[in-house]
Amino acid sequence: MTSQTSRPSAGAPETLGFAEHDHRHCVQSAILAAETSCADAGLRFTPVRRKVLEILLQEHRALGAYDILDRLREAGFGAQPPVAYRALDFLVTHGFAHKIERLNAFIACAHPGATHSPAFMICRICDSVAEAQATLTNGALGAAARNAGFVIERTVVEAEGVCPTCAERSDT
Repeated sequence: MTSQTSRPSAGAPETLGFAEHDHRHCVQSAILAAETSCADAGLRFTPVRRKVLEILLQEHRALGAYDILDRLREAGFGAQPPVAYRALDFLVTHGFAHKIERLNAFIACAHPGATHSPAFMICRICDSVAEAQATLTNGALGAAARNAGFVIERTVVEAEGVCPTCAERSDT
């Protein structure tokens, strides 16, 4: 996540989270991408880190650290907050997960291994989160940064609204 202008790898969906998809494949491919990336970079993909990523992949909504800690405890892992926070820090640092600032929670990356600039759409009704691609350096923010001589290294774009499922329910 160092370049703000890169696109995800070819064939990657633009938005993931609200659309129907093969969730088992989603989880398996993300775990495989994390394993491969860690092996290539010489990083340790410990059982706790793997389990935290699996927990995040099980749903398309952001989870707080204490929710993750509860699930770790149920799975027989450590019950102290640093266990979850260290794993989350690793996953975020290496691009396998993102922190949703508005919710103070975490979500698995929909495009693991791809350098990208994510934007998050958060449903205010069901708390589901979809990740989409943003190209902020090409837009108004990028122009303002260039005019000021500022180099954007990281952005966090979060939009709150209503997902298609909740919008459909409210129409009936």
